[in-house]
Amino acid sequence: MGYWDIPEGTNCVEKTWVTTKLGAAIGLVGSAYHIVGFPPDSALDALKRASNATVTMATMGAIFGMATCLSAQARDAPDDPVNYFIGGCASGIFVGARTHSFSTGTTACLGLGTIAWLTKIGKQEGWRLSGPPEL
Repeated sequence: MGYWDIPEGTNCVEKTWVTTKLGAAIGLVGSAYHIVGFPPDSALDALKRASNATVTMATMGAIFGMATCLSAQARDAPDDPVNYFIGGCASGIFVGARTHSFSTGTTACLGLGTIAWLTKIGKQEGWRLSGPPEL
């Protein structure tokens, strides 16, 4: 079952698990590219880098999934794109706390929140990123 198959505001654990797995996969792929682009001095250093990026991205995914779902429940507005902004912003705040930087957290909150908000609106309205235009 995919993320979009689960109704909004329900089964928060399942939705959080899906976003956590997706975040971990993105972190693993990103760390692989980083290790290839900037070779580490040792295998231990490579393992540290890979685990650091993977755990950080998995945590961001978990925060996004849980914040989005709990926001939908608390606000009693399951299909509102603002829930996605809240989830993205919460993930961005985590990035700021992780880097010990207020400006990074603020920028990441606004950036990730906006991307998540636009993603939800696009899903609701049927936006497509590629393919022939519909006439």
